[in-house]
Amino acid sequence: MRKTSILVCLLISFSFSFSQSSKLPEVDKSPMDVSYYPNNYPILKIQNKATEPLVARILYSRPQKQGRKVFGELVEYGKVWRLGANEATEIEFYKDVKIGGKKVPKGRYTLYGIVSENVWTMIINKDTDTWGAFKYDSKKDMLRTDVPAQKTDEVVESMSMFFEKSINGISLIIAWEQMKVALPIIL
Repeated sequence: MRKTSILVCLLISFSFSFSQSSKLPEVDKSPMDVSYYPNNYPILKIQNKATEPLVARILYSRPQKQGRKVFGELVEYGKVWRLGANEATEIEFYKDVKIGGKKVPKGRYTLYGIVSENVWTMIINKDTDTWGAFKYDSKKDMLRTDVPAQKTDEVVESMSMFFEKSINGISLIIAWEQMKVALPIIL
């Protein structure tokens, strides 16, 4: 009985001291977000309403415009960009797909971009779990493909990524400031 009492006291002491020293991290200025195709797949799945199998998921941090000029300044033209903030954007395919005429096997990859005024070069890279584009290694590129950039009338404050159904598959839509691109993904 005495040993049990001592053990309980030690556990309570440890729990109290741990809770006193633990500090929650600050809220990130560029929160991480996720998009699926089919859209809202996890919700559809738990509601038994999923009519299509899971194809893709993208994880990215959503930087804010906050009055800044984004393209050409914050995001420099002609340089590799992580397509968001913080950790490099990751895309996962749950089946083999084709992008830019090349087969991309089922798996998880990092998605980078090289931005210009009229065309973005989208890069699928094998290196994952990396922060920013500081350790980007072109030797690990699976593919590069160019997509046209479109100017929009609407100003997008928080960078957004989502999937849309298209004729031959889906498109990954990326929008921020007054710019939008669509990366075709053939299923």
